[in-house]
Amino acid sequence: QVRLVESGGGLVQAGGSLRLSCAASGRDFSFDFMGWYRQAPGKQRELVASITSGGSRNYADSVKGRFTISRDNAKSTVDLQMNSLKPEDTAVYYCHSFIYWGQGTQVTVSS
Repeated sequence: QVRLVESGGGLVQAGGSLRLSCAASGRDFSFDFMGWYRQAPGKQRELVASITSGGSRNYADSVKGRFTISRDNAKSTVDLQMNSLKPEDTAVYYCHSFIYWGQGTQVTVSS
């Protein structure tokens, strides 16, 4: 069974940091693009950051300079380090690769 399981969400004050982790299992994702998406209430799901199998990274303009995506193919994990968090970063964050999605983890940033 293929699974993507996110962890690390929570409640943090503005300016704080969180680190999200996604553990993949049931399939070899090492050659796949992997990404973190988020969806805030009443808004469409949007791509936050992505990383290719070769390590090339891409970020949404709204998080550039604050978020960092990384992956460990040996451990089948992809992490999202989020610094200088803002209330507008509040959303459910999802891990995605190929056709698979995780269940999401809530990130809430208080002002």
